[in-house]
Amino acid sequence: MGEFELIRHYFAAAACARVGGDVVLGIGDDCALLAIPEGEQLAISTDSLVAGVHFPDPCDAALLAQRALAVSTSDLAAMGATPIGFTLALTLPSATSTWLAAFAGGLEAMAARCNMRLIGGDTTRGPLSITVTVFGRVPTGQALLRHGACAGDLLCVGGELGAAAGALPLVLGEREGDTAEASQLLDHYWTPQPQLALGQALRGKATAALDISDGLLADSGHIAAASGVRLCIEQDRVPLSDALVQWVGQARALQCGLTGGDDYVLAFTLPAGELSGLLADGWPVRVIGHVEAGEGVRLVDAEGQSLPIASQGYNHFSA
Repeated sequence: MGEFELIRHYFAAAACARVGGDVVLGIGDDCALLAIPEGEQLAISTDSLVAGVHFPDPCDAALLAQRALAVSTSDLAAMGATPIGFTLALTLPSATSTWLAAFAGGLEAMAARCNMRLIGGDTTRGPLSITVTVFGRVPTGQALLRHGACAGDLLCVGGELGAAAGALPLVLGEREGDTAEASQLLDHYWTPQPQLALGQALRGKATAALDISDGLLADSGHIAAASGVRLCIEQDRVPLSDALVQWVGQARALQCGLTGGDDYVLAFTLPAGELSGLLADGWPVRVIGHVEAGEGVRLVDAEGQSLPIASQGYNHFSA
């Protein structure tokens, strides 16, 4: 099967590749055309996933596709953006019909969940890797940014942390398990749900935000550095799922919650006066600390005493 036949058969004919809404022209020409409403800005982000680095090879192609699109779309959630569409650059060692059919099916499933349209991309031969570029729109001046946190703000997250890190030994085949807890952790790793609606609800309320991809401590450090403040995290308030605690124990679960990557849950700073309204509206806001004068990240116990931080999270090029 040639490159263009592959694109036509598995991707261009997919439901998520149909034009409509903000997508004026999708797959089939030299460029896609997007119509951005007046008074809005275009949000763009790119993520690459490489076999053996970001996912084990071999792995389930449908789950891989869902994960690839979800982790990229999560960046739109972090900006408070409304999703429009995405491009897919797929490098394959070979064009295997069963693998491609499964991958396309997984991509379609996640695109439907995120209301995303496939608008273009590229295919080539080589070591397996996936690059997804996502496009969204946000009202001018309302994008959630990493800078803007102020001393006195609350530090919040949009849900439980550490599940993907807890699943990693299962993903890598270092541990086996067919329990309900293992299944929940694997679901979180392979099919994370971008918090798009929460991100949009935080527009005009949160002072800074991002999605947690490299670990709570590491990503909190990005907000602290961009905002010129210090983020204080109360260890006992870090939310952990029952499944994670039962699977790895309390101590390891806490470590996963603090430094484990791939959560794709929003972390954000919020003026205290905004909290009650968000909670009343049913948003999953969990307060885990506060913003104070200073720099960096401080981890404290229940008495407010600083705790040592041995590791902050994942870094591709760390020693």
